[in-house]
Amino acid sequence: MKAAGIRFRQNGICETGLADLMESAGLTHGGFYRHFDSKDQLVSEASAGAFAAKIGEMQASASTARGHKALEAIVNDYLSPGHRKDRAHGCPLAALGSELARSDKSTRSAATKGILKMIAEVAERMKDPGTERAKKSASVFLATMLGALTISRIVADPKVSNEILAAARAKLSSWE
Repeated sequence: MKAAGIRFRQNGICETGLADLMESAGLTHGGFYRHFDSKDQLVSEASAGAFAAKIGEMQASASTARGHKALEAIVNDYLSPGHRKDRAHGCPLAALGSELARSDKSTRSAATKGILKMIAEVAERMKDPGTERAKKSASVFLATMLGALTISRIVADPKVSNEILAAARAKLSSWE
């Protein structure tokens, strides 16, 4: 499952065939159907695992500090050149967002749970945690990180890509 999540983030859901996944896992095509009803089920479970891994990374980043400094640590890790380069192990939203949006209900449900947990992780470190205001601010905060990371991956000029990450880090580091 972990290998599938990595391959999906690296190559995309549509570009990752079952035969390739089964070969990399040392299974036969028939063996796949002993574990999963469909590729959609595998995508759903792999997405849930990818979100859990990213949330764990956010928690690890935040554990080094408290409050605003914890948010800054999350931002610095999420908007790092290393995260930009490593699609395979990075945020499933940045790697698969448009494909997840067109996935089946089960996959979108798994993604929704992951997104809500990511928002909650950020909201816990906002001013006035536990409030509706913190939750709304965390939604915008996460969307800004995701947008900056995605755009930095799209642009062909490394200098512009780095500037996008740096500008977003600076803006989010001053978040109230």
